Amino acid sequence: MSLNIGVISAGGWGTALASHLALKGYKTDIWAREAEVIGSINGCHENKLFLPGVRLAETLHAVSEIKDAVIGKDLVVFSTPSQHIRKSFVETAPMLSPETNIVIASKGIENSTLKMMYEIAEEILPEELHKNIFAISGPTFAKEVAMKMPTCAVVAGKNSEKLNEIQDIFNSSYMRIYRSSDIKGVELGGALKNIYAIAVGILDGMKLGKNTQAALITRSIYEMARLVMALGGDQLTLSGLSGIGDLVLTCTGDLSRNRQVGIRLGQGEKLKAILDSMVMVAEGVPTTASVHDLAAKIGVEMPIAETLYDVLFNDVDIKESVPRLMSRSLKDEFRSYEAAK
Repeated sequence: MSLNIGVISAGGWGTALASHLALKGYKTDIWAREAEVIGSINGCHENKLFLPGVRLAETLHAVSEIKDAVIGKDLVVFSTPSQHIRKSFVETAPMLSPETNIVIASKGIENSTLKMMYEIAEEILPEELHKNIFAISGPTFAKEVAMKMPTCAVVAGKNSEKLNEIQDIFNSSYMRIYRSSDIKGVELGGALKNIYAIAVGILDGMKLGKNTQAALITRSIYEMARLVMALGGDQLTLSGLSGIGDLVLTCTGDLSRNRQVGIRLGQGEKLKAILDSMVMVAEGVPTTASVHDLAAKIGVEMPIAETLYDVLFNDVDIKESVPRLMSRSLKDEFRSYEAAK
C-alpha cells in the first residue's frame, strides 16, 4: 500500500511513530517547531533533542512548515501535547481533505473544556471528517518503539469500515495492533494512567516498597473504571492495552516521565523545579487538574486522583497523603467502584 503520511509534532512519541511508519515504506513527513530537531532528523537520522541515541528511518523527512505535513496526505498523526492540540486542529483544519484519516496519538484531557482529544477534533474539524478520526494508545514507550522492541497497541474509532485499514497501516512485526470501537474508553485509559504513574512514583521516591505500589496500581484500575463508566465508556476497555497495559508500563517503567516526576516529588523536590528541568511534557500533571474538575462536575469519587491533586496544586504535605488514603472508611472491594449515579 502506497501512502503519504504526515505527523504533527516531533516529540519523542511523534518521532517514534513517524519512524515506524516510514520503515513500513510509507512516505512520511514530520513537522517540527524546532530548527535543531529538523536538522538532526534530516541530517543524521536522529532526534537529538527528544529521542537521543536512537537511529531513525533514513526515509523520514522533517519539515518546518506544518502545511507540508498535512496537505495531500492520506493520513495525519497528531502527537501534540494535550493542552496544545486544539491549536494544531485549528491550524490544520482548512488544509485537511475530506478523505484524510486522522489518528490522535496524544494522551490527556483539556484543562479549559474537560474534553478528550477526539472530542476537541470533532468540535473543530468539519463534520465530514468526523468519521475519519481515530486514536492510538497502549504500552508504548517511544524509545522502545523506535528501537523496534516488540509491543502491542490498540487503535480505536467509531468508523468500523475504516478501522481495519488503520489497524493494518500501523501493524508491524514488532508492534502488533488491535482495534476497538470504544474511542472514549481508549482515550481515557491513556490519559488517566499518567496520573497514577505520578502517584506510584511518589511512593517509590518515599521508599514505601512494592506492596504499596502494587496496591495503588490495583486500586487505580477501579478508580479509572468509575470515571470511564460514568462518561459512557466501556469498563472492559480498561482491561486491555490502553488500560492495564499502559498503566502498568507507565507506573513501573523507568522511561516514564510521569513516574520520574513522582519519584522526585517523593524525594522532596518541588513540582515547579522538576517541570522546569524537563525537556518534554509530563502529561499527568495537567491531566490531574482536568480529572479533579471532571470528577467534581459529574460526581465521581476518585480518592487517589484527588489526593494527588492536593499534593500537586494545594501544597499538601506528601507525608500526609498515604495516611489520608489508608484511613478512609472501609468498603466492599468492587461495589464501592460502581459508576456514580
